[in-house]
Amino acid sequence: MFKNHPKGLLAAALSNMGERFGYYIMNAVLTLFLCSKFGLSDATGALIYSIFYSGIYVLSLVGGIIADRTQNYKTTIMSGLVVMALGYVLLSIPILATPDNKVGLLALTCGALFMIAFGNGLFKGNLQAIVGQMYDNFEAEAAKEGPAALAQAKEKRDSGFQIFYVFINVGGLIAPFVAPLLRGWWLKVNGLIYNSSLPALCHDFLNGNLTSSEDMIKLAEVVKASTVNGLVPGDMAAFCTNYLDVFNSGIHYSFLASVAAMLISLVIFIATKKIFPNPGKKEAKEVVNYTAEEKQAMATEIKQRMYALFAVLGVVIFFWFSFHQNGASLSLFARDFVDTSKVAPEIWQAVNPFFVITLTPLIMWFFARLARKGKEISTPRKIAIGMGIAGTAYLFLAIYSYIQGYPSAEEFKAMDIAAQTAAKAGWWVLIATYFFLTVAELFISPLGLSFVSKVAPKNLQGLCQGLWLCATAIGNLMLWVGPIMYNKMALGTCWTVFLVLCLISMGVMFGMVKWLERVTK
Repeated sequence: MFKNHPKGLLAAALSNMGERFGYYIMNAVLTLFLCSKFGLSDATGALIYSIFYSGIYVLSLVGGIIADRTQNYKTTIMSGLVVMALGYVLLSIPILATPDNKVGLLALTCGALFMIAFGNGLFKGNLQAIVGQMYDNFEAEAAKEGPAALAQAKEKRDSGFQIFYVFINVGGLIAPFVAPLLRGWWLKVNGLIYNSSLPALCHDFLNGNLTSSEDMIKLAEVVKASTVNGLVPGDMAAFCTNYLDVFNSGIHYSFLASVAAMLISLVIFIATKKIFPNPGKKEAKEVVNYTAEEKQAMATEIKQRMYALFAVLGVVIFFWFSFHQNGASLSLFARDFVDTSKVAPEIWQAVNPFFVITLTPLIMWFFARLARKGKEISTPRKIAIGMGIAGTAYLFLAIYSYIQGYPSAEEFKAMDIAAQTAAKAGWWVLIATYFFLTVAELFISPLGLSFVSKVAPKNLQGLCQGLWLCATAIGNLMLWVGPIMYNKMALGTCWTVFLVLCLISMGVMFGMVKWLERVTK
């Protein structure tokens, strides 16, 4: 897999894999954790998730600027891992949320999330910039051997970023299992059973929102199914408080695994950092006198490259808004509309990285086969195709929801337990959805990183990788809209909105393809 690629690619991929493993443990449960621990509504939990997720990518721009100005990418990356580890330490402390401490505890949780986001900003884009510099150096060495060698070296960049992306998802494949397993184990130790709907009912009961006899009957039914002995406790308030404490403490303990993952990633990076290049370092040492005409031509080329970069960034915003619903409305869909009696809703997020790992070799083979036949698909065209494939995922969900006659989530959750159970979807619905979303991701995300590394000026690689992540941030900042539509609209209509956004983005991208292909030559 790593043959004929820069020798530092494996070390960079392993460093990133450890960090991503720790990150995805937290990310897999974040929205549902905020709702279960603090009794937040789906919309409020998703809003915090959106701000946090966008903050990760906005702060990558800050991290890129810091690394570009200091020209010390490696220290910036290591600092990011340390800051993230401290954030996870704060998240791992199991403190019960009560009416007296809820505001302060939520503020502490948000502070820990900020530390994770800032540390990620120092780490993520700068490691990608180093990988881009590896291929710049790789191509420069190949150019000394002639045009044929240079052409072969350039063909390796897209596949190199795809390999790098696979290792991200190895961590993402394992991580979603950690928190549910620890939570389930801790519940069992305390004589309790996992039930995804019980935390919200416990909060409603403790807040005095369950007033009717029908509400109390529904609570009793769920509580009976959530205890090992199958009995309804005499003191419902004490039971609800204890269930919330045990339920969320198991998740807190899983964040210790995130701390360990950051430290492992740090050790790998420190052990291998000597083989990594420093983006922009060579150019800073070179002293070349250019004519006024040459300077003007260079400035024009840089402008064209930056225009192309911003054009693509504007399109992929809508991809990330749609794709990252896997941590927002799609997680809520898994919780509410899919039978999760045997599989916790968070675990479904492992389906995406599983498909990344299994499908990447096939897609790499497909692209390589086309290239050998002289029918290579350009990176901008691949991104446009990816937007259409993302639309296919939401087309499938919309059609399925219309056929099933699914109402809004609020209306669905108001139905009695028997009616909800009878209407729930099978696991295959999520599998099919994530299949299409993953194929779209493989056409867009790793190839987008490759595109940025191609168009970025040599002394601004950290900044430009930060701009790519900043576009992701804008898409993530809109994630909260998804759960609002999910709760207020019929599900078929909700998914159709995402379908339309993907199709419009695909059309815009295809309209710019020829121009983008000229700029990246």
